[in-house]
Amino acid sequence: MLTLLEKLQNSEAKLAVVGLGYVGMPLAVAYAEHFSVIGFDSNEKKIGKYLQGIDPTDELDEGALEKTSMEFTSDPSRLSEASFIIIAVPTPINGDKTPDLEPLKGASATVGKYLSRGSVVVYESTVYPGVTEEVCCPILEKESGLKCGVDFKIGYSPERINPGDKVHRLRNITKIVSGMDKETLDTIAGVYGIVIDEVYPAPTIKVAEAAKLVENSQRDINIAFMNELAKVFHLMDIDTNEVFKAMNTKWNALGFKPGLVGGHCIGVDPYYFIYKAQNLGYYSQMISVGRRINNGMVDFVVQETLKMMVQGGMDVSRARICLMGMTFKEDCPDTRNSRAIDIYRKMNEYGLNVFAVDPMLDKAEFERYERITLLELTEVKDMNCLVFLVAHKEFCGLEKEDIRHMLGRDGKTLIMDVKNIFARQDLEDASLLYWNL
Repeated sequence: MLTLLEKLQNSEAKLAVVGLGYVGMPLAVAYAEHFSVIGFDSNEKKIGKYLQGIDPTDELDEGALEKTSMEFTSDPSRLSEASFIIIAVPTPINGDKTPDLEPLKGASATVGKYLSRGSVVVYESTVYPGVTEEVCCPILEKESGLKCGVDFKIGYSPERINPGDKVHRLRNITKIVSGMDKETLDTIAGVYGIVIDEVYPAPTIKVAEAAKLVENSQRDINIAFMNELAKVFHLMDIDTNEVFKAMNTKWNALGFKPGLVGGHCIGVDPYYFIYKAQNLGYYSQMISVGRRINNGMVDFVVQETLKMMVQGGMDVSRARICLMGMTFKEDCPDTRNSRAIDIYRKMNEYGLNVFAVDPMLDKAEFERYERITLLELTEVKDMNCLVFLVAHKEFCGLEKEDIRHMLGRDGKTLIMDVKNIFARQDLEDASLLYWNL
């Protein structure tokens, strides 16, 4: 009797990926090189772009969409053809910082309606421990009328895609896998092992769920520590960047830097841990403080900008401020939970004359969705203040002459370097007022 992996390999069975975003799309394309793959997303507009060969995530290699044999669809009934289903939909947070599981519940309901006997369903969405078995599984059972463990099996494999990273890619990032029993774990490990070099089998689904939260929460806490140090060093009139450069000469320095923490992982996942802990009667102090510190960096950058402008003799009410970068990280078109956007909105609330530029974004789409007008890089002129929020390669390649061209000519100008892109001495030698985080 053939195993499910063998059936996938000889095209007797199909694999489906539900949710074709930064996580699901690269995975689906990779599997399509080996199996018959159905790529499902409820967003018809997104499916249309993929069918046109357009990758809005910028995560795929050039030409990958034209070459793939994947069947793109927004028709959920096609999921009935699949025996191995991977769910990779977003798990955001609500306005009160509690987990928003609605996208995951909706995807589970959709999959459940078309679930076939003998199928395996694997979740990749980031969740707190227990969600896969206690929230998603009952939905699958209710919608399908099938019994988990008898008619179908479930597993969990946390996504580890790093948007914009051209080094740590799907194939060379170790993949944690888990299953409801050993047979399921072996099947899931075997299927993922086709497209990923190293697979790590976790002993339980809850361990795998927890591992994802911990790896992002620890980064959040470490960055919060760096941000707190940066704030204090500014009070001491010490160059934070120089302190960290000296510190990092020690062999066991961790290399974390201060900065704006956004995106769909580090800025969100800790809240899932905090929520679950509170439900168990425990208040997670350290993780909660880390979140407060990192969220507070928006106000810190805005206040420091205003303070430096006043010290530079500028008329703040009339000054032209340009924010350089709107995405949540460098060289990536992802704006989810972008703190740069939060800074724009905060400055706009203050009535400041603020502009924005980001060469990574689709200008029309960003303006339509965020209601923020973007300048082209060549249109950045006569500014009093440039605030570099994202270290895009286009910004890192700017010379002093380029920066001067963007600034006004009255001598009252300021460079706010949140990402430490430039050398302080170079800009100060050019008589430019400079601040770095």
